[in-house]
Amino acid sequence: MTNNTSSEKSFFSAQMIDAAIKIIAIVLIGSWCFDIIKPFILPMAWGAIIATALFPLYKKMIGGLGGRSSLAATLFALIGISILVVPTVTFSSSAIESIGNVSEQIQSGSLTIPEPAEKVKDWPLVGEKLYVAWDSAANNLETFAAQYSEQIKNTFSTVLSAVASFGGVILQFIFSMIIAAMFLANSESCINGCHSFFNRLMGEKSDAVLKNTVATVRSVGAGILGIAFTQALLAGAGLVIADIPAAGIWVLLVLMLAIVQLPPILILGPIAAYYFSVADTTPAVIFLIYSLIVSASDAFLKPLFLGRGTDIPMLVILLGAIGGMIVSGIIGLFTGAVILALGYQLMVMWLDQSDQKIVKDDA
Repeated sequence: MTNNTSSEKSFFSAQMIDAAIKIIAIVLIGSWCFDIIKPFILPMAWGAIIATALFPLYKKMIGGLGGRSSLAATLFALIGISILVVPTVTFSSSAIESIGNVSEQIQSGSLTIPEPAEKVKDWPLVGEKLYVAWDSAANNLETFAAQYSEQIKNTFSTVLSAVASFGGVILQFIFSMIIAAMFLANSESCINGCHSFFNRLMGEKSDAVLKNTVATVRSVGAGILGIAFTQALLAGAGLVIADIPAAGIWVLLVLMLAIVQLPPILILGPIAAYYFSVADTTPAVIFLIYSLIVSASDAFLKPLFLGRGTDIPMLVILLGAIGGMIVSGIIGLFTGAVILALGYQLMVMWLDQSDQKIVKDDA
């Protein structure tokens, strides 16, 4: 009896040690894998969002190319990268050229700043102070530069940081577009993997959750990000045509505002006011009208983009975009909005299931 008890204790101890070793090994390997893949989590998340949102378009491309999925994925990546790179190069060239011209004029002492119009004083909140500073810069640039040297330095530092951040975001987008193309090229395996994961996680409700997840991603991707990109591109075209300095920076700011559901006129309005002081009345009025149209374009773009999507409260999108930016930088504007919208949809489904269970119990 004693020998049996000792054998059982030894066997139990051996099992405990074996289990402990396995758990430690799993934790170590899992932690190591997470550290390795951590730098790629955001680009992979964004790539998955792009692939999910544009999967119907990819299927149409496959049909148009005679079923050649690899070629369709390659063209998808090339077109997506071109859409990102071409405007970026255009806006960056405009900004670099403008900065270079200003730098040359400063070095040669030929930089002249136009006199401010009297109507600048009538601008709300900042009119008087802006008029005084602008008039000082126009009449005595050296004195103005010496007086506001710290502010000028901080402004240039902020602009340079924004440009560097914007360049990093574009690189991440390019990488994400390549990942999205890989996901699309292996779409069947990815779909099967998602079904298995959601089935393991949600059980019998997995199909409904997965369907709602896809609808949420496509709704946010098309209805929020699609509109934001469209407004940013339209704004950028107007800024380049009007030869506004540093157009790329303003486009980036317009894109941010559009994502968090704020009107682009908050950026384009002051630029239009500036344009009135440096351009003739007719082009300035045309630019102002164009800016108002771009800012209001979401009113007719949303019905087009959101026609088959799910309804997500604007507060959820706003909190997701701002919170994502705080956590993950500029790219978090995109992933944050989608992830929080997805979480919101899952919470709503869970609450609906709880209500249905209560009704059944009462019955």
